[in-house]
Amino acid sequence: MTYLPLYIDKYRNMDSAFPLDYTINRLESGYPAHRHDYLELSYVISGEGTETINGTVHPMKPGTFTFILPYQIHELHTEPGEPLVLYNVRFSAGLFAELETEAVLQRMLAGSDPSLPAYHQFEEVAASAMKRSFDRFYEEYGRADSWRLLKMKVALLDILIEFDRSRKQAASDRAAAAATTGSRLYLDIIRYIQHHFKEELTLNSVAGHFGISPAYLSALFKKKAGRTFLQHVHDVRLGHACGLLRSTGMKISDIAMEAGYGSYNTFSRLFREQKGTTPNDYRRLSEEPRRP
Repeated sequence: MTYLPLYIDKYRNMDSAFPLDYTINRLESGYPAHRHDYLELSYVISGEGTETINGTVHPMKPGTFTFILPYQIHELHTEPGEPLVLYNVRFSAGLFAELETEAVLQRMLAGSDPSLPAYHQFEEVAASAMKRSFDRFYEEYGRADSWRLLKMKVALLDILIEFDRSRKQAASDRAAAAATTGSRLYLDIIRYIQHHFKEELTLNSVAGHFGISPAYLSALFKKKAGRTFLQHVHDVRLGHACGLLRSTGMKISDIAMEAGYGSYNTFSRLFREQKGTTPNDYRRLSEEPRRP
C-alpha cells in the first residue's frame, strides 16, 4: 500500500483580505505527516519532541522555531508526558505582495537557498526575546482597531528577519567550527605521518586511526595541501631518504627500508619520478661540491 501524507488545503482566514491565521496549539501525541500550499511558522513554548521535515529530523523544545515552506512534508512527534505547546502562524506569501521587489524576502519565502535549515533553536535570552515577539504578534492578532493589520505585518516581518539572521549566523558559525576542526585534524594527521612514515601507511589505516572515512581524509588533503594523501607520504619518505643519501654512506637498499619502502624497486622508481634522477646519481651529485 502506498503511503501518502495528509494534504491540508485550507486554513482559517485564507480567503480574506489578510490571509493569516494565528493559533496556540497543544499536541499530546504529535501530528501525522502532512503538507500544504501555504507558509507556516511554529515556535515551541513548552514540551519535548521531534519534527521530521522532508526526512530530516530535528528536536522540538522550548525555543525551537520552524519555518515550513509550501509542500514540504513534515511530521511532529511528542515525548510521553511532554505535550508540545506551540504558536502556529499560517499565511500566504501574497501577504507581502507589495514587497515583491524585495529580493531577500522573496528568496526566503520561496526557499531558494536549500543549504539553510528549516528550523533554528533559540536559547536563553534570544529565546525569551523571540517569545515576546510572538506574544506581541498574538496580542495584535486579537485586536480590532484600524492599525491592527499593519502592526501584525510589521511584527511578522520582524520575526521572519530575526529567524533568518539567526539561522544564517548559526550556519556561518558551524562552517567556521568545521574549518577549525578540519585544520586541527589536518595538522594532527601531518604529525602522525611524520612519526610513522617508516610503517605501512595507507589511506584506510590512517583514516581508521583518526576515526574518519577514507573519502574525508582524501578530500582534506586535497583541500589543505593541494595534493593527495599518498603524495604527501611519499614526499616525507623521499625527503628522509635524500637526507640519508647526502649525509651517510648507507647502502641504498638499506635507505629504502629506512624510508619506509619494503621494495627497493618501488623506492628507486618513485625516487626517479620525483627527483628526476636515480638515488646513486643523487648521492654522487650531492657529494661533488664537497670534493677538493
